Amino acid sequence: MKIVRRIGVPPSARGSNSGATCPDVFELSDGNFAVIGTEATEALDGELPADAARADYERIVIVSRETLIRAKADIPDA
Repeated sequence: MKIVRRIGVPPSARGSNSGATCPDVFELSDGNFAVIGTEATEALDGELPADAARADYERIVIVSRETLIRAKADIPDA
């Protein structure tokens, strides 16, 4: 599995001071997506709705609203 492309704009275009370390979204060679975000599993695990669950190997991450909004145009419809 490899990163094929960034979804949205780079962190520097979203105001990152370092231009490199910010939430990010990537499309993978297998069609899935990888997300860089702030780890928030402990804080949000108990807030999941009754019809949502997380496997032990999964983590809840926070991605800024701006990151997802700026990525929207690059997310395929199908």
